[in-house]
Amino acid sequence: MQVNILSMFSCKKIQALDDFFVELKNRREKGVYFYRINGYSENIRDFAERYYEAARLSGVVIEGRIPNPDEKNLSYYGEIMGMDFRMDRNFIMASLRKWLPRMDAYQTEAVTDAMYDILDDMRRGGKNENMLRNAYIKFMCWLYYKFERIINQMGAEKIPKILYEGSVSNYELKLLTLLSKAGCDIILLQYQGDGAYLKLDPASALSAAYQEPGMTSFPEGFSIRSLRQAMQEKVRLSRLYGAQPSVAPCTNAWITGKGLSDGLTDVRQRGQDERFFYNCFIRIRGVEDKLTYINDLFQFQLQIKNSGRKIVIADHQIPAPDMDEISSIRRGNYRDKEQMLQELSRNIQYGSNPELERLMVKAFLDILLEESRKDPENLNRLMNKAVYLLCWLKRYQQQLFVRWKMPDVACFIYLGGCRNDNEALFLKMLIRLPVDVFILLPGANEQCCLEDKLLYEIRCADHMTVERYPTENTEIRVGTAAYHAERELDSLMYQDSGMYRNMQYGKAVSISLQTMYEEIAILWDEELKYRPNFGVVDGIVNMPVIFAKVSGVKDGDVRAYWEGVKKLITPDTLVVKNGSLLDRSSANPIQPFATQFIKNRKLSRDKIKNHKAYQYGMLREEVQDYILDKLQILLDQKSIKGIFENGMEYTAIATVLNLPKDIIRSIQKFDFTRKNPKLIYINTTEAMMSLEDSIIVAFLNLIGYDILFFIPTGYQSVERYFPQKMIEEHQAGEYMYDLQIPDFQSFSANLRHSWRDIIFRRGS
Repeated sequence: MQVNILSMFSCKKIQALDDFFVELKNRREKGVYFYRINGYSENIRDFAERYYEAARLSGVVIEGRIPNPDEKNLSYYGEIMGMDFRMDRNFIMASLRKWLPRMDAYQTEAVTDAMYDILDDMRRGGKNENMLRNAYIKFMCWLYYKFERIINQMGAEKIPKILYEGSVSNYELKLLTLLSKAGCDIILLQYQGDGAYLKLDPASALSAAYQEPGMTSFPEGFSIRSLRQAMQEKVRLSRLYGAQPSVAPCTNAWITGKGLSDGLTDVRQRGQDERFFYNCFIRIRGVEDKLTYINDLFQFQLQIKNSGRKIVIADHQIPAPDMDEISSIRRGNYRDKEQMLQELSRNIQYGSNPELERLMVKAFLDILLEESRKDPENLNRLMNKAVYLLCWLKRYQQQLFVRWKMPDVACFIYLGGCRNDNEALFLKMLIRLPVDVFILLPGANEQCCLEDKLLYEIRCADHMTVERYPTENTEIRVGTAAYHAERELDSLMYQDSGMYRNMQYGKAVSISLQTMYEEIAILWDEELKYRPNFGVVDGIVNMPVIFAKVSGVKDGDVRAYWEGVKKLITPDTLVVKNGSLLDRSSANPIQPFATQFIKNRKLSRDKIKNHKAYQYGMLREEVQDYILDKLQILLDQKSIKGIFENGMEYTAIATVLNLPKDIIRSIQKFDFTRKNPKLIYINTTEAMMSLEDSIIVAFLNLIGYDILFFIPTGYQSVERYFPQKMIEEHQAGEYMYDLQIPDFQSFSANLRHSWRDIIFRRGS
């Protein structure tokens, strides 16, 4: 019997993957498409998503093999249809009308002709009647249980789609060929290549292999399941993002690579596509010309301002949000990431320009969703980062975007590298907005933790230190060639050489040494850089200092005892003899205001420095900061009992901010790599060291003083206000009482007398 060829569809060739989505009447040739995809590209991935969605809605998706009919399936088929079979077109058509009654006459005829053609091809290939019957029953069960939803759609203008994943088997290929001939489009996703398929269809007579330039192997983990998850994620994100902006950033695609010069390019000359705003994201390490660099920076910001563009400059840090900024961000408790980000994004409001508000929301969500993949379970960490970004966005949005309209682009300059993840995230968010971002690292040792695929980096051979960005003519200081040559020589001599120039470092950390008693005299007058455990890490000096108590008198030899003390008194040594570090007759002018100088356990530095009672304003700025840094550490470490418990922190603040003049002067001239200032505290009585002296001693230890307590009585006279064993104690010898402290200036170290001689002579 001849098959009615007109009732069957033939496979046609496509020109592009989009041809699959063209309705039957609009196809160049009336027919269906049956293709194998054996490689990957972004175009193929996008097509696979669209095709999956089409197959899901009006077709069939096969993940893995088509299950063979089980006993239950066969039993039901036998009950309805019986197990008869005849290789006859009329028999097949009558059986299909009974088994699949929802098909119309055209569909029944098309499936009949296609099935007969497949079975006839098997017969001509040598299959016997029993084999043909088994194949026929398998096809009938598959059509009913797996493909019944699409067979009544065949022949319509919207062609049903079949998506098959994996390596197809012999009978599966025959069934898919049947469905293709009956009017279905089919795609085989073959992750392992075409080898298994070509064993079944060596001439590719049943389907065609799709090819396009640049195809690669499928990436690890690619599957229909991963596509489905990605599409579900897109749906969730669509709900999260809400209305999308109509414009997007075009970053760096237009630049010439000339650094600051690119930033001066008129925004209307950068590109003409109205779908984009054109910005740049550039990090410049080093400087091109030391002689002109400062003036170049000044002229750059001046030209930006003169062009009417908005500009923000950050010097070496983006100041962390203060408590008022943080408290202004509305937030709550959240069950998952999407809910948290959706509700936090409502803090972004820019009512005067809805398009800009949508850009801000998208940039905020893009950055935080990317960040969330690093640590998906830590919701609190993500929220903290989100709050920082929102605070900074609120702080700078008026400066950057006031009266914004397309294609305006503002400018954000960061002198110095990003110090932490929050700063890096903020700049990554800014570059997704109409803002040029420049990161300038002129110094040789400056670091920046920001990494981003959009970032364009320029490296220059020279380096120089720039403390702040020049924004006024009066700030511009240009070095001569000789000056910069001297600085280069300076760097060569003092960079990792063990040599240090005067006042080279502005930050230091004291490390209390544990020593033998006899070592104190050896180390005492030695420069810090020669002591064990001295070092410089990231510009911070590690200072090994002495913080010890000597109890008792060695061998009871008082004369030798005082001689030993005198030998330790250097020009930089402050000596306290049975007294106090403070003048108790003078009132403390800081005391009434101490409660104003701390908030949430952190010093209010600006308030302190600007207060009328502040006494350290004449010191170098880095010295003032160093003093406040150590005061903050003293508070944080609770170095005195009662801090943050009974208000002791206010006494500590008042005491440290009212130090004696000689102590302040010693801190001012302290060079962290050379000899450090020293304190010798002698107590031969039963008196206890005062609270204020205890505060000063703990503070001076943090500053980097060597501190020695000589307590011949062995009494616990200096430990009263310290919360733990902070002071290393040396038991030197016999405890002795009521000793008289000599005048060390007139005390002779040459004559040696016993303590009995001293007492007898003193009494005579």
